[in-house]
Amino acid sequence: QVQLAESGGGLVQAGASLRLSCAASGRTFSSRTMGWFRQAPGKERVFVSRINWSGVSTYYADSVKGRCTISRDNAKNTVYLQMTSLKPEDTAVYYCAAVPTPYAITGEYASWGQGTQVTVSS
Repeated sequence: QVQLAESGGGLVQAGASLRLSCAASGRTFSSRTMGWFRQAPGKERVFVSRINWSGVSTYYADSVKGRCTISRDNAKNTVYLQMTSLKPEDTAVYYCAAVPTPYAITGEYASWGQGTQVTVSS
């Protein structure tokens, strides 16, 4: 029931940076772990990063460690993914998602946005 809307994607050159945003509706946003996933053409959707309700616990997939920073602004009901040193392999549709159980660090993601396209040219 939580509505999520991603934005910030685009076409960039290798080595560039992007900041993706995910705006969420609902007053319970501040109690939920949020995650970022991506799906490349012809590939399965994979995990990228997550952040807990307060922002003190973050986790990253090995593929993006050192190149991505996840953050959130609960006052704005928004979670961000700052991506740097982008590579062609980062090309994918990026989705944000929410874990429905309040204050749970992990769990099944039940709410998904429509995604934002990130294309990295070589």
